[in-house]
Amino acid sequence: MDDHVLFAKSLKIAFEDYVQINQFSIITDIGNVISVIENVKPDITLIDINLSNISNEDGLELAKNIMNRGCKTRIVMLTGYDLPVYRHEAKKIGVNGFINKNIMPDELLEILIDINNGIYYFPKTLEYIEELTDSEKQILQLLANGYKRKDIASIVFASERTVSNHIQHIFDKLDVSSSLEAVTKGLKLGYIQTDYAE
Repeated sequence: MDDHVLFAKSLKIAFEDYVQINQFSIITDIGNVISVIENVKPDITLIDINLSNISNEDGLELAKNIMNRGCKTRIVMLTGYDLPVYRHEAKKIGVNGFINKNIMPDELLEILIDINNGIYYFPKTLEYIEELTDSEKQILQLLANGYKRKDIASIVFASERTVSNHIQHIFDKLDVSSSLEAVTKGLKLGYIQTDYAE
């Protein structure tokens, strides 16, 4: 499932040359995804993080829903949003792999064959993430949006002292010493939401 039809169709064309692949289907109607998976019974389901053109939920939420329904398919995130926070979240919810879209078809096929044989594929990253809490993520996002501590306190219904404590925890976890550094690192790690753009 990919909101960029051209990419999905290009991948389908590329995979037609491989005898290892019996069938490659493109799903653009997210509302029917569970029934399609239950009927087609794919060995592997590829999902992008960004589904904004075809769904209100992102690929990680969709992956979680598919797994919660007990569908017998291995789920792989195939995305251009290759950020540590997304890899971390994908691993945490139990998907089988996380692959950057910027990959050659031959290499992708090899990885998918390994995943189909029971291997979990998550590229190693040098960035260690001590996960931010939901409150810390919200406050970091508000810092990125230009809000001052006093404004943040009124938005999250907390005292300025509580907000300051959260900000200090964010600094400690991200190993930074200023709001600017926190926002910069938050963007790099994927904690801060920006308008999706390829």
